[in-house]
Amino acid sequence: MRVLDLTDDLAFNGARLLVGLGADVVRVERPRSAPLSRAEALHWHAGKRVVSAPVGPAALDRLAEQADVIMESGPFGELRGVRTDSGAVTSRWPRAVHVVVTPFGTTGPRRDWRADDLVAAAAGGMAWLGGKPGGPPKPPPREQATQLAGAHAAIAALLGLIARDRMGQGQLIDVSAQEAVAATLETGAIAWIHAGRYPSRTGGVYEHVAHRVFRAADGHVAGGYSGSDRMWTDLLAWMAESGEAEDLTEEKWSDPVFRWRGREHVDEVVARFVARRSAAALAEQGRARALPWAEVSTATSLTGNPQLVERGFFARVLGAGLPEDGVIDVGFPFAALPRPVRLTEPRPAPAEAPWWSERPRGRRDGVRGPGARPLDGIRVLDLTWVLAGPYATRTLAEHGADIIKIESRHRRDPTRFAPSMRLRPDAGIDDGGYFVNFNRGKRSVALNLRTEPGLEVLRRLAADCDVVIENFSPGVLGRWGLSYDRLAELRPGVILVSMAGVGQSGPWRNAVTFADTLAAMSGLTSETADPGEAPEGLTFGLGDMVAANAAVLAVLDLVAAGRGGHVDLSQLEAMAASMGAAVLEAELGEHRVVTRPNRHPRMVPHGVYPVRGDDRWIALAVPGDEEWRRLAAHAGLPQPSADLEERRRREDEIDAELAAWCSERDGEALAAELQGLGVAAAVVATGRDLVEADEHLAARGFYPVLEHPLIGPVRHEGIVVRMSGTPGALTAPAPLLGEHTDRVLKDLLDLDDEELARLRDAGALE
Repeated sequence: MRVLDLTDDLAFNGARLLVGLGADVVRVERPRSAPLSRAEALHWHAGKRVVSAPVGPAALDRLAEQADVIMESGPFGELRGVRTDSGAVTSRWPRAVHVVVTPFGTTGPRRDWRADDLVAAAAGGMAWLGGKPGGPPKPPPREQATQLAGAHAAIAALLGLIARDRMGQGQLIDVSAQEAVAATLETGAIAWIHAGRYPSRTGGVYEHVAHRVFRAADGHVAGGYSGSDRMWTDLLAWMAESGEAEDLTEEKWSDPVFRWRGREHVDEVVARFVARRSAAALAEQGRARALPWAEVSTATSLTGNPQLVERGFFARVLGAGLPEDGVIDVGFPFAALPRPVRLTEPRPAPAEAPWWSERPRGRRDGVRGPGARPLDGIRVLDLTWVLAGPYATRTLAEHGADIIKIESRHRRDPTRFAPSMRLRPDAGIDDGGYFVNFNRGKRSVALNLRTEPGLEVLRRLAADCDVVIENFSPGVLGRWGLSYDRLAELRPGVILVSMAGVGQSGPWRNAVTFADTLAAMSGLTSETADPGEAPEGLTFGLGDMVAANAAVLAVLDLVAAGRGGHVDLSQLEAMAASMGAAVLEAELGEHRVVTRPNRHPRMVPHGVYPVRGDDRWIALAVPGDEEWRRLAAHAGLPQPSADLEERRRREDEIDAELAAWCSERDGEALAAELQGLGVAAAVVATGRDLVEADEHLAARGFYPVLEHPLIGPVRHEGIVVRMSGTPGALTAPAPLLGEHTDRVLKDLLDLDDEELARLRDAGALE
């Protein structure tokens, strides 16, 4: 697969992920106001060939003609490959799969607005969820907003290739960074849709699960006691063994509702227990007891993680001036390339012949007939629960896959059965907001997999599915007679994606993980700390969505290649891969120095400032001297001619002046003013803002309505990858528990009513 890389920071991650799939990536360099650091350049562009000389329109057209995929990003007005004839946005290279990532999309009233990671995180609602109560919002560290946009760009590239195989034509694919963020907030927006409220900044305390970061004797750990009843009883037993359970052994605390209401007290007792132990000992004991506890790692310590090392996760980058065996970088979310991956620093290439592959991938032979969506005709057996797996299968459903979701009253998915995850106090197991949003477009089959008849039905269903996705503990599928080898016998060419927390192999393979423990293991949690303070952690399941995007990419990679395989996807590795250049910075001694949250090494000013109203904020980013001069003149700030170094020396003063100026203004009006000056800016959006007040998202139809049989018309988060030729669709609301059991078993397995009755009598269909 030949990829022409025309990205800026918005989609660096997209092109990097395609390198990790083995693509032949040629990058055409773009002018920058400030160069990347050595670590950043190696991380984002290793494994590519780079054309640095100016490339004119004719030369660019020649390169585009030779590519399968063109990935382009930046402000809409600066894109080189789009046309706006007669108001319609089209590609200059219609034969290629042309993926375009812009801050706000190629349509809508804000399509010309600018954004960096901070502004995209603010506009998409992610920045609102980070920070301390009363303090300024802050997004997750390491450019997670633009990394999400890049991940969706890579997904878009493979969807485009699959569609081209089926339909014989290229297309323009629109990815909005704002929407990529807005689709990954967990309950950030859907709590407003379903309950008329939205989560806010808590300093790292999860709203709907009892997990957080605790201070250990020599560091920090992440953990808690939500999930199954065993998570509480086994933690309590651990504390009681050493006489540190205090009053938590009283019968009243065994009631999960009472315990949830008394969470503050429970956390205080747990905190005292944790504080007496080392972080490493707590994590080791947690793993041994199958409890979700993890040490908060740093970028420096990450390379010593025995699980990551054993599985060959880390990549080595070779290049001039580096040690002979290269330097260590984070690897890729799954092993599409043989591990350990070795990449060379970006190498210069002539514009006339930059590719290392002999020819482009082209259209594959032996494809099925044309379809309305890329994944039409592909059936997926969904054995996942909670968030990471369901988010992945949700995305596949949007683009045409038939998702057969296996669930049961005997294995209670918390998103159906836990009251705290239903979002509305009057919701039941079939109309809870969390489940409804993440499971639309799927068919539900109720199977009790604790019965042999239920397992036999599962095996028969697996034989009729093209893809199986599961997030059980390692070994469970094998015990059910559904190892990959057995699946491949039942269904030659099957794709199996296993989404265990840390993978199917390695010394920690049996570790029980939640999103917060994966973030802690990956190093990301450590970087949520404000200078001189403890890490706060993340208050939404970012790691689940990162792993889900990786799972989608893995499925599409194999579908596009026309082959089956077993993808051993470690959610920890997916999360660690999103650490950006952090490990390389540690290797090269380029540690970022952050004196305050939201500051940037190459931009001043860059931050979040109060605007008029209660707890209202605006994010802005000034990339260069010219933008600073315009902003300073508009705001009446002193020294409008100051260059970056001078602004860096005066950063505290500039921030104070900007905060005072912004605080007197309406946020929406101010954002529009600043965008008019060429300054990236956006209001820090709440869940309500996104759903009710964002005219741009409304114009793009990002929160479409589906009719649910119990709730009635209800909004859902929209589709991020917008394909011009084979658009995705939301076709049906989330299913009721077991709603499609009879229909699926009759249609796929030819069971009759008598056989269904026997299965019900055996307790297999419940």
